[in-house]
Amino acid sequence: MSLKNPVEMLVQWAKEQPNKAWLYQPVDGIWKKYTFAECEAQVRGMATALRKLGLPPGSRIAISGRNTAHWFLADLAIAMAGYISVGLYPKQASDAVKYILNHAEAKAIFIGPMPDADEFMQALPEGIVKIGFPYAGVSGCDHLWDDLVRASEPFAGYQPPALDAIHTLVYTSGTTGNPKGVIITMGNVLFAAEGMLKSMPAKGQERFFSYLPLAHAFERGAVELGSIYYGAEVFFLENLEKLAEQLPEVAPTRFFGVPLVYGRFQAGILKKLPQKKLDVLLKIPVLSSLIKKKIKTGIGLQNARYLIVGAAPMPIPLMQWLDKLGITVLQGYGMTENNIYATVNLPGANRWGSVGRAQPGADMRIGDDGEIQFKHAAVTPGYYKDPEKTAELFTADGWLRTGDKGRVDEDGYLYITGRVKDIFKTLKGKYVAPAPIEGALSRDTDIDQLCFVGAGLKQPIMIVTLTAEALKRSRAEVEAGLIAEMEAVNATLENHEEIAKIVVTKDAWTIDNNMMTPTMKVKRNEVEKRYAALLEKCAGDRDTKVVWED
Repeated sequence: MSLKNPVEMLVQWAKEQPNKAWLYQPVDGIWKKYTFAECEAQVRGMATALRKLGLPPGSRIAISGRNTAHWFLADLAIAMAGYISVGLYPKQASDAVKYILNHAEAKAIFIGPMPDADEFMQALPEGIVKIGFPYAGVSGCDHLWDDLVRASEPFAGYQPPALDAIHTLVYTSGTTGNPKGVIITMGNVLFAAEGMLKSMPAKGQERFFSYLPLAHAFERGAVELGSIYYGAEVFFLENLEKLAEQLPEVAPTRFFGVPLVYGRFQAGILKKLPQKKLDVLLKIPVLSSLIKKKIKTGIGLQNARYLIVGAAPMPIPLMQWLDKLGITVLQGYGMTENNIYATVNLPGANRWGSVGRAQPGADMRIGDDGEIQFKHAAVTPGYYKDPEKTAELFTADGWLRTGDKGRVDEDGYLYITGRVKDIFKTLKGKYVAPAPIEGALSRDTDIDQLCFVGAGLKQPIMIVTLTAEALKRSRAEVEAGLIAEMEAVNATLENHEEIAKIVVTKDAWTIDNNMMTPTMKVKRNEVEKRYAALLEKCAGDRDTKVVWED
């Protein structure tokens, strides 16, 4: 493979364009920029400091905290020094932190700024070396980044690793059980990077905005590694409260999001321009283009050539609603186990409801049971220290099992029809696949999150949370809309699949209350557990179509 690895790319950029800014870190609203030469010097200094700790080659070193310039620099320093990085989410549960660090046998950890820092520090195993990033709120560390870099000579002995060498361990957030450590090799990284450069080549100066968790393979591959290969500028979000303020300041050329983020864009637009008023304005030829431009600029998406959504299915009505405003969102698909290298829709090759066509070199097939399977050089060799789960991950002939069911149309576009394990059986003995039904009802813009459940019930029930805007309106109005949408969806379903009723919960589902993973996927098992008593109570009432949790 001719492509250089990420460390070599940093060295190349520092040599060719030393004064070009790469990373922009906001500190109290001011963007502090780091050039390629400055970044290389920081990485070389830290690589030397890590070697001085006397850790054996291949030792695992963790990185924590919200997205910062130093997250990138630490990741590259770990690789340069011959170690393996392990990312942690900024709001990772204490039990998960303990499990991951012990399972990976991490010898050191970089501590970044994060919420609930005291709780996080208490979860760290005894004896782990703590290195603090140079940000406010980071304390209780054995060493500080700036002190170590200042005291270290630039690292000069870098040896590029073999293609089968472990580059990083990405622990899946998982909706059930302990996280699994997905092995990502250097060969996995290079194959995915090469394919990405082919399918989405750079167009002039690229600018990225980093705000999704870097512990997740989506953000890590698309933004951290993507920016190294494209030579793109990267701007980091200071904190979540500043998303609406800082995204327009950056106006990225590529934007990556999860469905929840695009839903928030819609809610923000409708707050300023109610649907009826928006419809009227869009029908006036002269005003229409001005309104679209103003909306896109207001969000910060006016320069975005690629708007990619991943990690979860995005409702088609939301995609079509945004598309009418000139905001075309492209659904992609991938999983940590194939290094997020699978399928994607592209400009000019986009089909609503599909997750696109296979990326270059990504062989894909549908198994006999309808499962989507992949085989290519970006697929993980397996789970770290877990041969049993690794064996379950592959078919007898070596194809990766995704756990997702799907179909491919005549033009090669993939459509996901559900999760193999999410399919449940009702008390009637009938099987129901929840994903397509959830997707159909999600067109109701009053719904924020939803989860279709039916195990142990005669007829399935949809549990939903409402948007902030819906909560301001009368129950009667919202209820009428929910019932109308439910009846429209039910008209397309078999009798055993029909939604018996909708249960509206009083609390939002968040990462903090353990109802969502750090990648913003609803934890189906937690939803079923939390509302079990309520479901049992209302299941016998056939007449009430919408039940409100009080």
